[in-house]
Amino acid sequence: MIIDAWAQHPTLRHMQDPVFASLRRWTRDQIPDKALPVAMTIAAMDTAGIDKSLICAWQAPLRNMISNDEVAAFVAEFPDRLVGVGSVDISNPMRAVREVRRCVEELGFKAIRILPWLCEAPPTDRRFYPVYVACCEMNVPFCTQIGHTGPLMPSEVGRPIYLDQVAIDFPELTIVGGHIGYPWTEEAIAVATKHENVYIDTSAYTVKRYPPEIIRYLQTNGASKVLFGTNYPMITPQKALEGLSTLELDPETEEKFLWRNTASVYNLV
Repeated sequence: MIIDAWAQHPTLRHMQDPVFASLRRWTRDQIPDKALPVAMTIAAMDTAGIDKSLICAWQAPLRNMISNDEVAAFVAEFPDRLVGVGSVDISNPMRAVREVRRCVEELGFKAIRILPWLCEAPPTDRRFYPVYVACCEMNVPFCTQIGHTGPLMPSEVGRPIYLDQVAIDFPELTIVGGHIGYPWTEEAIAVATKHENVYIDTSAYTVKRYPPEIIRYLQTNGASKVLFGTNYPMITPQKALEGLSTLELDPETEEKFLWRNTASVYNLV
C-alpha cells in the first residue's frame, strides 16, 4: 500500500498559469494545449504502485486554478483511487468558511489546503483563522506549504515556525506542512516534534534530495510524523520513489511513511 499525500490533477488554467513559468526551468515540461484525462494521473500512479492519491484544488485570491467542483469530478471518475482536498479564498472569510463546510459535507473532501505564497500571507494572518475554526468544526486537517517556493514569489511566508503559533492557538487542529520545509527543515521538525497534531510531508522532493535532517527524523522519533508525497505532476510517483531503499527504514517505519501515517491523518481507514 502506498498513498500519495500531495498531488493534483491539473486543469489547463493551472498548467498555463504564468506563476509556474519558473518551474519549467527544472521540469522542461511543455505547456499542454488541451485538458489532460484523469486516466493519465491514474496511469502514473499505477506505474509506481500508488494505491491512492490526495488531489487538491488550487484557489488563489480571486481566481480558481483548479476548482473544488473540478476536483470532485475527478474523484467521481476514480473514487477508489483519488481523494479530494479542497481549497478556499481567504480574502472573503465568510465565503471561505461556507466553502470549507461544502467541501466536507457535500463533496466528501478529506482536508483543506491553502498555500501561503499564493496568498502572499503567512499562516498566522488573521484571514486564515476562520478557516482553522471551520476545519476544527468539520474535523478535517489543514494542509499548507512550508519552505521556499519554486515560483518566483516570496518564500518567507512559508517559514515552518509560523505553524507553531497556529498549533498553539488551535490545539484541536491537525496541520500538515508539505514540501519538507527546506531550507528550514530543522525548524519544521522542531514544530512537528513539539505539537502532537503537526505533520510533515515530503512532496516536491525525490528521495535523493531529502535533507539529511528529515531522514534522521524518519529513522528515529519522527517515524509517525512524516508522510510520503510527490507533488505530481511536477514529480511523477515513480521518480519520487526512486532510491527508497537508501533511506534504510525498517519495515514498520517504511509502512508508516508510505501509507499508514497518511491514512491516519486524513481518516482514510
